[in-house]
Amino acid sequence: MEHYGLAHLWHQGDPVIRALTLALVLMSTLSWTVILAKTWQLICLRQLTKNAEQAFWHADGIEHGIEKLGKRAGNPFLALVLAGQEAASHHQQNQPSLHHRMDISDWITRCLKSTLDENLMRLQSGLALLASIGSTAPFVGLFGTVWGIYHALLAISENGQASLNHVAGPVGEALIMTAFGLFVAIPATLAYNAFTRSNKRIVSKLNRFSHGLHAYFVTGARLRSNRRSELKVAAR
Repeated sequence: MEHYGLAHLWHQGDPVIRALTLALVLMSTLSWTVILAKTWQLICLRQLTKNAEQAFWHADGIEHGIEKLGKRAGNPFLALVLAGQEAASHHQQNQPSLHHRMDISDWITRCLKSTLDENLMRLQSGLALLASIGSTAPFVGLFGTVWGIYHALLAISENGQASLNHVAGPVGEALIMTAFGLFVAIPATLAYNAFTRSNKRIVSKLNRFSHGLHAYFVTGARLRSNRRSELKVAAR
């Protein structure tokens, strides 16, 4: 048994096998680093945004609503409120020529969309890496398997023996590379899908909230659809 296993594969493997093994180890490390970081980010974000929309709209005024959202950094609802408030104040007080170029509705829409895009970029950070690892790791492992079997067959042909004892060990060790590739790819793919679904729910809430803020800063009143959405959420 001392001639089989991962240790034997590493010691007997050529530089290509070792390089592929190190690449898969690096992919796995990066994948789990992103998974843990994104999981923590989503946990913190859910704590920051839990009932944030309802708390804000039930406040007595804009300042009271900001106090209910809290002052902690990273709250996308707070970022949207501050961006809308700053945009409305800037449009009313600075650069009178701006009124002739862009009305208040378009200006606030632009500022809210810019803030929303920034939060979306933060939510999507790391997902491209997970998608790349999930799609390439199986092929890296498969290439290692093919390379290992090729060299195993060369060794068998040189020895002139093709018995099961001589074939099973090298071929089995080579197949480990495929299993290793799947071990790296499966968690990355599952995490990518889970984070994508979570991000879609958060972005949907932010879009609804930004529409309500746009109506509030332009007309001073909320959109009625927001109230119906809150009632639906509360009913669930």
